[in-house]
Amino acid sequence: MKTNQTFTMIKPDAVANGHIGAILNKISEAGFSIKALKLTRLSKADAEAFYAVHNERPFFNDLVSFMTSGPIVAAVLEKENAVHDFRTLIGSTNPAEAAEGTIRKHYATSVGENAVHGSDSDENAAIEIAFHFSAREQF
Repeated sequence: MKTNQTFTMIKPDAVANGHIGAILNKISEAGFSIKALKLTRLSKADAEAFYAVHNERPFFNDLVSFMTSGPIVAAVLEKENAVHDFRTLIGSTNPAEAAEGTIRKHYATSVGENAVHGSDSDENAAIEIAFHFSAREQF
């Protein structure tokens, strides 16, 4: 497993609000290399599978509905300490609590519509990359 890679999704709210370019720019300015990138749309089955860890939570159906409401941008990012550094760059899930300068502080509108996803561990980054990119798409 490559511990210098992480996965991100620019979520439907940020895509709909025209923030793809600005978010990708912040990612690049923070020293990440974009190794793979695609605009796609999650099916209900894909969203349920990707967020299966939350399937017992009361917000699960709303999360699936939101994540299937429009296109997303899936990306593989590379940098030393990628997972940790990207989690710092995106900020707290709640944009009201996110640090100044973070992606969620600038582009998230709520806890539920928080602009971006970032892997929370090296192990999950590998799983999430494989979920969104086939072996032949990987680098």
